[in-house]
Amino acid sequence: MKMLASLGVLLAAAASLPAPAADDRDALAGVKELKAVFDIREGDGKALLNRLTVIDETRASLIAQGVKPRLVLTFRGPATRLVQTDPARMRPEDRALAPVIATRLDELRDAEGVEAIELCAIAIRGQGTRAQDAIPAVKVVGNTWISQMAYQARGYAFITP
Repeated sequence: MKMLASLGVLLAAAASLPAPAADDRDALAGVKELKAVFDIREGDGKALLNRLTVIDETRASLIAQGVKPRLVLTFRGPATRLVQTDPARMRPEDRALAPVIATRLDELRDAEGVEAIELCAIAIRGQGTRAQDAIPAVKVVGNTWISQMAYQARGYAFITP
């Protein structure tokens, strides 16, 4: 009985210990730099903020693990409405999130490892927004598909969150 009680105490103590920190050591073995272009189309403000947070967490994790990130974020489709300043072109439930999204993109634009944040002119036309309303953190380009192909031709991984 004493042995069973001791085992119970040991199991309880082990369960209360923090789990070992997860890392990407095996995947990153020998890697010094990673390049990726993100295809962002999310038209829901909360979901977009979540994606931007995960992209930034990924960027920071690469740096912490000794890998230089080279990231490009491309916006098209419904996401176009969330990276511009005309509230009439946003869903009512996303309007309060617009300044938060703009601030997040300002932070990402200035973050180590983020090379570019692009917005598709074709998507602007398709979504009924205007290039002059694009938030300052994004650069309007002619066609993000062309950008994505060009980045891939230069060795960037294509990521569709």
